[in-house]
Amino acid sequence: MTFKKPVNRILIADDHAVVRRGLRQIITEGLLNVVVEEATNGLEAEEMARKNFFDIIVLDISLPGKNGLDVLKQLIESDIHAKILILSIYPEDQYGIRVIKAGASGFLNKDSAPNELVDAINTLLNGRKYVTPKIAEYLVNHISSGNKQPHETLSDREFQVMQLLSNGKTVAEIADELILSATTVNTYRSRILTKLNIRNHAELTRYVIDAGIFSS
Repeated sequence: MTFKKPVNRILIADDHAVVRRGLRQIITEGLLNVVVEEATNGLEAEEMARKNFFDIIVLDISLPGKNGLDVLKQLIESDIHAKILILSIYPEDQYGIRVIKAGASGFLNKDSAPNELVDAINTLLNGRKYVTPKIAEYLVNHISSGNKQPHETLSDREFQVMQLLSNGKTVAEIADELILSATTVNTYRSRILTKLNIRNHAELTRYVIDAGIFSS
């Protein structure tokens, strides 16, 4: 008697059609017995993940409607079956640590080679977390030194606002993207400046560049 290998269901959540198409191709060519579905924004991804069974969710951080970090936290709280792999343009030694702590099973930068995505998904399907050598090195150094850089004291929301401000977003644009009031965003901005001990937007941009956490 032969046993058929079970199909693995994978959800790709990214707001760019070209990116979704590329990810779908990489996954279907690199893995056997997979069914891939797509979500175009955070709210859609969360709804699909709650209503349907997925083995793996490949989730971008920068999603319209509801950002990927918030979706991650909501799904972890809902105790869904799926393992969540964050795939983002943001630096892995910054957001990688944050999403792992928030409950993600892995983090991969979008600049990674296609075979790394396949390896990451296989690792998650085998019940293990996917941690890149860079994240592992950062964790070891962070634990051994016991010291935190100023931006590491920011909350996840403050870190998001810092990234968006450094990318040239206005308070109104950030409020719209994160579904917050402009007053709330300004409050986060004030907290960020205080925690980083800086005075204005120009110093904030310089800080993120010098810290190696600037992204376009």
